[in-house]
Amino acid sequence: MEGQNLIIIKKVKKNGSGGAHGGSWKVAYADFVTAMMAFFLLLWLITMVAPEKRARVANYFKHFSVFEKTGSTMLEQNKSSNAGLMIGEDGSQKSGEASQPNENTGENEVVTPEQYLKQKIEKQVEQELSEAKEQLMVEVFDGGVRIELMDSDGTSMFARGRSELTREGKKLLKIVGDNLNFRGSKIALEGHTDAHIYPGRDYSNWELSTERASAARKELERNGLPQDLLVRVAGFAATDPIVAGDPYDPRNRRISILVFDQPHPVIVAPETPQQQDKPEPTKPNQLAQVEPKDVPNKPVDPVQQYLFKQ
Repeated sequence: MEGQNLIIIKKVKKNGSGGAHGGSWKVAYADFVTAMMAFFLLLWLITMVAPEKRARVANYFKHFSVFEKTGSTMLEQNKSSNAGLMIGEDGSQKSGEASQPNENTGENEVVTPEQYLKQKIEKQVEQELSEAKEQLMVEVFDGGVRIELMDSDGTSMFARGRSELTREGKKLLKIVGDNLNFRGSKIALEGHTDAHIYPGRDYSNWELSTERASAARKELERNGLPQDLLVRVAGFAATDPIVAGDPYDPRNRRISILVFDQPHPVIVAPETPQQQDKPEPTKPNQLAQVEPKDVPNKPVDPVQQYLFKQ
């Protein structure tokens, strides 16, 4: 092989890490910094959102399922103006009035249906009948709302010693009735008088208070209140004064409207045949001991509870 040129091929293996001058770690570090920036931005946005909205978002993702109710968003769950899904700060769902804006803070706060009815009536009376706002008192009690329409020194619900409604009394009942028609709750009417008596007449505060309660009922029915919502119309004369220290105070002459909550029954799923315990065979000449099954508690009716207290 003399006289021939030899070709030598030299293969050089390079280190894949690139030493100190490699750039792959820079890409990973940039991704890490971007992720951290997005994380802190998310934390900042969460702190800027109202607690009620945070609870709604958390509840949406907690109960979301791709297999049912697809195509709806959490914003569609809050479109109802008066009734719908009410979510507390703990994320629990409640059936009732939708959350209403708080005028003082500008944010939304979750209120109960009773508190919403109280705020709505008081606001409407102040806007449409501001001169009679001292004659209105709305209280929330355990089981419903109590609306007191009282007399004052200058304005009365009824004519003196009679059961005919005045113009101011009809206006007050019109505002209250408009807010009760959409609820569908049971309602009781009570008539009350002061301690003044009518000598020489076969007519007492018992007849007067009862007739005034019935007159208020007729006025509410003329304004659209269904008759099947009424559970009681009664007169109490001067036995239940709102100003106990002064039985002659004009505020004791009033009409009380009680709006009761609807009881929510407890639904108990029946046991399947697989879940039912098989009875043990009884021995001869031995009676089988039958244990009473658990009976679900009957829902408490606020109407019956109130009437029973009376």
